[in-house]
Amino acid sequence: MTAQRVILAIDQGTTSSRAILFSEQGKIMASKGIEFTQYFPQDGWVEHDPEEIWETVISSVSEMVDHAARQGWEILGIGITNQRETAIIWEAETGQPICRALVWQDRRTADICAQLKQAGHEPDIAARTGLLLDPYFSASKIAWMLDNVAGARAAAEAGRLCFGTLDSFLLWRLTGGKVHASDATNASRTSLFNIHTQQWDETLLSLFRVPASLLPEVRDNPGLFGHTDKALFGAELPILAMIGDQQAAAVGQACFEPGALKSTFGTGCFMIVNAGAQPVTSKNRLLTTIGLRLDGQTSYALEGSIFIAGAVSQWLRDGIGLIETAAETEAMAASLPDNQGVYMVPALTGLGAPHWSAHARGAIYGLTRDTGPAHFVRAALESVAYQTADLIAAIEADGVAKGPVRVDGGMAKNNWLMQFLADIIDREVARPEVTETTAWGAALLALLAARGSGNLSELAGIWHLERAFIPQMTAGQRAGLLAGWQLAIDRTLTGLEERGS
Repeated sequence: MTAQRVILAIDQGTTSSRAILFSEQGKIMASKGIEFTQYFPQDGWVEHDPEEIWETVISSVSEMVDHAARQGWEILGIGITNQRETAIIWEAETGQPICRALVWQDRRTADICAQLKQAGHEPDIAARTGLLLDPYFSASKIAWMLDNVAGARAAAEAGRLCFGTLDSFLLWRLTGGKVHASDATNASRTSLFNIHTQQWDETLLSLFRVPASLLPEVRDNPGLFGHTDKALFGAELPILAMIGDQQAAAVGQACFEPGALKSTFGTGCFMIVNAGAQPVTSKNRLLTTIGLRLDGQTSYALEGSIFIAGAVSQWLRDGIGLIETAAETEAMAASLPDNQGVYMVPALTGLGAPHWSAHARGAIYGLTRDTGPAHFVRAALESVAYQTADLIAAIEADGVAKGPVRVDGGMAKNNWLMQFLADIIDREVARPEVTETTAWGAALLALLAARGSGNLSELAGIWHLERAFIPQMTAGQRAGLLAGWQLAIDRTLTGLEERGS
């Protein structure tokens, strides 16, 4: 009897690390997730402990490897997907990080980016990278660490340090320090990688003051990146794919044709539309990024990034104690006939696309004596749909997107929110049977590499619809709600100008 063959996906996210065993058909056979600590040492600063992340990855992967062994399953290989832009610098000799990781949400380099923007560098950066000048991306984070950790810049210039996003850091550790590499999707989110030449850009390295010796080799998404150190799991498992989390979700959602659109509702919300073989420059402050690189051929994407989506539920739970679990929010929001004029702008770490305000902070409008916990919860959920509507409007104005929006991520399980989203964007919202599309995308690419096949078309038929949410709201209702949201956004940004930020 042939042993069950499985792919092991490592999904290293913003709030947890997960290991998932998938069958070749996409069925989840087993999984393990472990949350880790979020550090907020100052206003706008967000940090992770790389060692704690490493421990969560090793623990979750070890459990899945042991489970597969007990079941007699064959692990074909590992696919890694990760939170993007989060920056880590470590010592090349020891593998020890020089400080905590600076998370993609971190805004401490806003002034650095503002100075570069005022000096007129943003158009050239955008032309080379497809990205705007914003602390979101890795380059200014790298510069900050080199300038603020004692001895770091000298060590970097002497070639004694390595930089990586989480994919690179995990690959280095998993291979026992043998491989310092990244993939094209993660590299494209650093503000240092030229998406046209497919190389680290010397002009950008000079501008951000980043020594080239820090940087990893950039590879295609599927392919043999190395093998795990036998001491870790008792076997040398092949690492067959690496890809940034949002691009992985697009693969998992089978967005292989130009115009195909997915929206992932995790800690943040990230919308990606397949732009095809040529990069499309947005006229509406969206990002041009690499969607996938396969056999040396690049597929591009347009992306809109919302910094706070699922994180707003986490804030309701951990920050102000209105809920005990995120699952409670669905019933609480549905308990109200409407929002009663309460709007939340969840700019807890600034505003992303299409507003791009690093200094914006959260605000709630329309509070009355009748406002209760359910209103806060509903306003929080509605804010995710409104921000998504802003992204849809920008993508439509760029003339790229078509068809339904394929959704995934933890918040996609909330039926009330998905229906409200369909109503607000006036498009069908399609939820697949496999909602772990980020991990599944990494697993699919690893499966391609294991099979020695570069044919994506054979994977498209694996996607299956679980439920479609059809717009039911009247045009008048939709317009009224969006007008209220726009007023809340305008007030938030106007208040920012009045404070001189």
